[in-house]
Amino acid sequence: MPAKRKSPSPAESLVRPLVRRLHGYVPGEQPKVRGLIKLNTNENPAPPSPKVLRAIQKAADDRLRLYPDPTAQPLREAIADLHGCKASNVIVGNGSDELLALATRCFVEPKHSGHHSPRQVAKQTIQYFTPSYSLYPILAAIHGSRINEVKLPSDFSLPDHAALQAGNWNFNAALTYVTTPNAPSGRGYHTRDLAKFCEAQKGVTILDEAYVDFADEDALRLAKRYPHVIISRTFSKAYSLCFQRVGYFIGHPILIAALDRIRDSYNTNGLGQAAALATLSDLGYYRKQFERIIALRDSTTRELTALGFDVLPSQTNFIFAKPRGITAGEWFIELRNRNILTRWFDKSGIRDRLRITIGTEKEMERFLTATRAILRNAE
Repeated sequence: MPAKRKSPSPAESLVRPLVRRLHGYVPGEQPKVRGLIKLNTNENPAPPSPKVLRAIQKAADDRLRLYPDPTAQPLREAIADLHGCKASNVIVGNGSDELLALATRCFVEPKHSGHHSPRQVAKQTIQYFTPSYSLYPILAAIHGSRINEVKLPSDFSLPDHAALQAGNWNFNAALTYVTTPNAPSGRGYHTRDLAKFCEAQKGVTILDEAYVDFADEDALRLAKRYPHVIISRTFSKAYSLCFQRVGYFIGHPILIAALDRIRDSYNTNGLGQAAALATLSDLGYYRKQFERIIALRDSTTRELTALGFDVLPSQTNFIFAKPRGITAGEWFIELRNRNILTRWFDKSGIRDRLRITIGTEKEMERFLTATRAILRNAE
């Protein structure tokens, strides 16, 4: 006989069944270990610009007792000026994650039981490629939407229209997420290919460009060309502001206004707004950092390739590498034993690789030295 399902406790019964079944997002480790080389969460190893630090210190005055600008208007205007659009095309959030969550509530109907037409199913569907940002399925599950998860090819390239038609892709899905460049692979996608992809989609399509500052191309113009396309950006990965949590969307004013209606009134803290504004006033400082990270990313790729490792071409501030002579899990553990933290995803299709954030020159030198020693010990 099948095992009897355990009844929820009185406290558990107060929680929605959907939430009781939910497995939450698992962030990268943030350990406080002395001497640790942290290459696991794709943070910029350089500090924010001195201008940014001064702006935060200056803003930490009597204003802390007051609410911040509820619309982040000066920041939205600065972002609009940078990207050649209007403030009405921009919404700022508590990191881009908040905005991705808002999009699920704004554009997708929750799933209902019973018979549904293809049109109704599409309106209840969130879809994305896998592997990609592991928050997407969590957001879809929280909302109670239908999920359409489509595997990328083994080289993590963007499938063309014919391949999508031959599979289970839903061109009418209410909301589609595309991480570009892809994570965790680091694979970049050409804007011309993304344009063909977006043109075929009928629902809202979010191009999540969290790592675009390290890529050869961006797809910003597609948000200006297609009214159903939104570009997602963040100040975390490239601009050393993970601690402040500031992200933004660029899209059609009607979509942005809809998102604005359901956001929290004071969703972006005042220090974060001040820091992001100062960041935009000192982009030259950051562009030098991007150049350094890209050069170090490419040299690390060459060094690992020379060791016989398979390293995917990257357009991000990390690499995705398959080791030789040992498993990725063993490599991860051996590096950790040497106080070097990377990211290993024990999931089908990607468990044979490690994702390695590009750190400082000294950190990457220690990483490579440790990897060579691990490889020698395994032989």
